[in-house]
Amino acid sequence: MIRGRVVSPREIEKGMPMTMNRRRALLVGAALTVSLLAAGCGSSGDGGPGGGSGEAAKPAGVSDADVTNALNTGGSITVWAWEPTLKQVVADFQARYPKVKVSLVNAGTGNDQYIALQNAIKAGSGVPDVAQVEYYALSQFALGKSITDLNAFGAGELDGTFTPGPWSSVRVGDAVYGLPMDSGPMALFYNKEVFDKHDIQVPATWEEYAAAAEKLHRADPEAYITSDTGDAGFTTSMIWQAGGKPYTVDGTSVGIDFGDAGTRRFTAMWQKLIDAELLSPVTGWTDAWYKGLGDGTIATLVIGAWMPANLESGVKAAAGKWRVAPMPQWEAGGRATAENGGSSLAIPEAAANKALAYAFVKYAAVDEGVRARVDGGAFPATTAQLQDSAWRDKEFPYFDGQKVNQVLADSAGKVVTGWSYLPFQVYANSVFNDTAGKAYNSDTTLADGLKAWQDASAEYGREQGFTMK
Repeated sequence: MIRGRVVSPREIEKGMPMTMNRRRALLVGAALTVSLLAAGCGSSGDGGPGGGSGEAAKPAGVSDADVTNALNTGGSITVWAWEPTLKQVVADFQARYPKVKVSLVNAGTGNDQYIALQNAIKAGSGVPDVAQVEYYALSQFALGKSITDLNAFGAGELDGTFTPGPWSSVRVGDAVYGLPMDSGPMALFYNKEVFDKHDIQVPATWEEYAAAAEKLHRADPEAYITSDTGDAGFTTSMIWQAGGKPYTVDGTSVGIDFGDAGTRRFTAMWQKLIDAELLSPVTGWTDAWYKGLGDGTIATLVIGAWMPANLESGVKAAAGKWRVAPMPQWEAGGRATAENGGSSLAIPEAAANKALAYAFVKYAAVDEGVRARVDGGAFPATTAQLQDSAWRDKEFPYFDGQKVNQVLADSAGKVVTGWSYLPFQVYANSVFNDTAGKAYNSDTTLADGLKAWQDASAEYGREQGFTMK
C-alpha cells in the first residue's frame, strides 16, 4: 500500500518511483546490470537474451515426486514480493501443507526489491527462495544467470496453461524463468456519463479516439480524453499494439530502433493529441489524477486489466459511471491488444530450497492460489480462469453491472506476439522522462524524443558491454 491505496502493476511498470531522481536511476541501472556480462553470457542462436540452451549448466531435473516429497517433509522458504493478494495465498498454502513455513517479505516495490535481490545474490547470503519479478525486468536477471530455468521442474509442460502474452514474457529461448502471476491485457476504460453528456460514441479505432478527444475538449475546455505527461510503460505498450518491435535481443547483442513502422504509427497519432493540447497535463497516480477520474475531467484510460480494483478503491465518487470497452484499433475491424504491467514468480539460482520454492510458485500461479488471488482483485494469467463462466459473467456494481471480465478476457487472447524487452529495461525506463518525456513539455517531438531515448539506452548498453546494433 502507498498513501492508503493498492500499488498497481501499472505504477510498478513505470520502472522508477516518481520520487527517484536521475542519480538514483543511474545507480539502479548499474546495480542491476553491471553483473550481467560478468556472468559470462555470450550470444545464443535462439533469439532470446541469455540463450537458454547450453549456455549455463541447468540444475538436475526435479520430478513431481521430488516436489511432493519436499512438501511432506516440510521446511521453510522465504518469498520476496509486494503484491498484496499473496498474503492470502501464503495463509492457504500453509494451511494445506502444515509442515511448510513461508515467510512473506516485502523487500521493496519494484526496483527497490531488485536492488536488494541483486545485492543479496552478489553477497551470497540472504537470497530468498522465491522473488516477484515483473515481466519487463525478468530477462535482466535471466541474462545474469541469477534465476533458475524452471524447465528442471517440468515448467515447459505448462505451455497452454497461460495466455500468450504472459507466457512469452517468462520465456527466454527454450528456458522458462518464472511462472506468470498475473496479466495486464489492455482495454479502454471510459466515463459513460461524460460520453453521453457530449454525445460521444465509444471509439473503435484510434482515429475515432482522436476525434472524440477533440470533440470533448471543444465542448468542455476543462475535460480531456485522457492524461499523459510521459510514461515509458504506456508508450511501449502502445507501440506493441501498433505492431512495433523496437527491441531485438540475441544474447548480449541488442538492437533498438524507434523508427520502425509500428512506432511511427503511434507517434503520428499521439503527436496530434499533444500538439492540439488534447491530453490532460495531470501526472498519473497523483491526487489530481484521481480527482480528474472522479469528476469527469479525465474521461478515459487505456490501461491494463488490473485497473477495476484501482477505480473501485481510488475513485469511489464515480461508481456507476465507468465502463470498459475493447482497446481502439489501428485499422477498422482489427483485433490487436498489448500487455500493460504484470509480474512473475521466479526462483533465484542461489535459493536454498528450490523444490519447496517451486511447489509454492506452482500453487500460487497455477493451482489453488489463483482463485485466492483473483478473489482479491488480481487479473489472472491462466487460460482456465479466463474461460471460467462464473468469473467471466461476474457483474461489477462499480461498472453499473457490466460483465467487465468478458471484455478483459477477450483482450488477453488478442495480445500481439513477438514483443521483447531490453535486458536492461529497468534502466531504460528510468531515463524515459529525461528523453522522450520532453515531448510533453517542450518543442521536442515525440519521434525526436524517442530517438533520444534510443540513443541514451544504446549508450548505456555499450557502457555495460552489450553489442548494440
